[in-house]
Amino acid sequence: MDFLNCIIGLCFAWITSQAFYRFARRSKAIPRKLLPPGPKPFPLVGNLFELGDKPHLSLTNLSQRYGPIISLQLGRLTTVVISSPTLAKEILRTHDQVFCNRPIRDGIHACKHSEYSMAWIPVSARWRNLRKICNLQLFSPKVLDANQANRRVKVQKLIDNVNESMRAGEAVDIGRAAFTTALNLLSQTIFSVDLADPSSETAREFKETVCSMFEETGKPNLADYFPLLRKLDPQRIRWRLTYHYQKMIEIFDRMIHQRQESRKGDSYITTNDMLDTLLNIRKEKMEDMDMLETQHLFLDLFAAGTDTSSATLEWAMAELLRNPKILSEAQAELQQVIGKGKVVEESDIARLPYLQAIIKETFRVHPTVPLLLPRKAEANIEIGGYVIPKGAQVLINVWAIGRDPITWENPNLFKPERFLGLENQIDVMGKNFELTPFGGGRRICPGLPLAIRMLHLMLGSLINCFDWNLEDGVVPETMNMAEKFGLTLQMAQPLRVVPKKS
Repeated sequence: MDFLNCIIGLCFAWITSQAFYRFARRSKAIPRKLLPPGPKPFPLVGNLFELGDKPHLSLTNLSQRYGPIISLQLGRLTTVVISSPTLAKEILRTHDQVFCNRPIRDGIHACKHSEYSMAWIPVSARWRNLRKICNLQLFSPKVLDANQANRRVKVQKLIDNVNESMRAGEAVDIGRAAFTTALNLLSQTIFSVDLADPSSETAREFKETVCSMFEETGKPNLADYFPLLRKLDPQRIRWRLTYHYQKMIEIFDRMIHQRQESRKGDSYITTNDMLDTLLNIRKEKMEDMDMLETQHLFLDLFAAGTDTSSATLEWAMAELLRNPKILSEAQAELQQVIGKGKVVEESDIARLPYLQAIIKETFRVHPTVPLLLPRKAEANIEIGGYVIPKGAQVLINVWAIGRDPITWENPNLFKPERFLGLENQIDVMGKNFELTPFGGGRRICPGLPLAIRMLHLMLGSLINCFDWNLEDGVVPETMNMAEKFGLTLQMAQPLRVVPKKS
């Protein structure tokens, strides 16, 4: 509602008719009939009113009406929305070079994040350098295998905390517990310390900060659609993101400074964590990386590696509790393969196809980033028989693709079995465009290998070590599965469940 009020109160005050006519003349460079179909835009505001408070749903409904490729005029920003795996492949693989860069949202300029974030800077020598560091130094199979013990400890800590709740007869907030585990895993991997203790408020505050970042980044922002409003920041999105970014950067800066001071002493023993790795890279000048890039890389890693993982685990647990038969089959597989009540090891994952199928089905039905981070067309290009104009924003609606009845049988049914069998070997590594929760092409999420390991470890261990009851007499049929839209898709009502001995 605030967004609509801003449109009504500000658009007509600041966007003059002269600016509109200049825009209209420019838009004629591509005749309307060559653009993808879509709803007729209103003067000045275009199709902004079509978005609603859940854009992924609104855009899915529009794609059902106009087709798998549609165009919208959001203020002065031409936006093309893709809702089929075939066309997603065209964007993410076939023409990845044309669509590899992103339109920079106004809020991302907070703390100059747009100049240093690997997620947003253009593909360039700097971007390739950051990507190389992530692929070879941070998330390579060799590095991840060497850090298995850290993940084992953090998952065991999660199980211990749930045991305490069980003995006390208390419900567990699944999203918060998963977030704390993911946060401590990342902070151990990066800094060799735990940033969150479940007995303190640190995890809650950090989660609120990260969730607020994603919510603000995902909000429709007038400054993105009307460049004349950028200096005004009418919805205060950039202002709030500056606060959230600065809060996290201050933590990282303190950690980096403490490590630099400790490394000056002769008695310093290297930890071989990410921070040591990056400081060694700078010291030995193996790669060109300055302190600001380090801070903003950590910002990307913590934001993407905590909120998305915890949200996926929460959705997976919710679907299992809503489908007791699926939960029982998953527990039976775990009991047969590793033994009842044991924590899942990474070496076990390959032998747990049903658990893998549950994770994939969760990605399909509840992608945590329902509209992948936007792409930008660097040239006029024909896709699906229509022209996407240079400068247009391109959105891949993976939420719609995951529920496409042409691709999926009974798409609204949570059915892990659809991923079992040799004929259904679909993975999330960016090769199968029916299921691309991490994106694809050169911009695919670099933390994907770590996220996949952690999700299987946490979900498998939670359902193998405990049975679960819904809180306050809630039954599966009445579970609240409502979504809360931001850059990530959260459960509107946090999932609280009571553990009992399995």
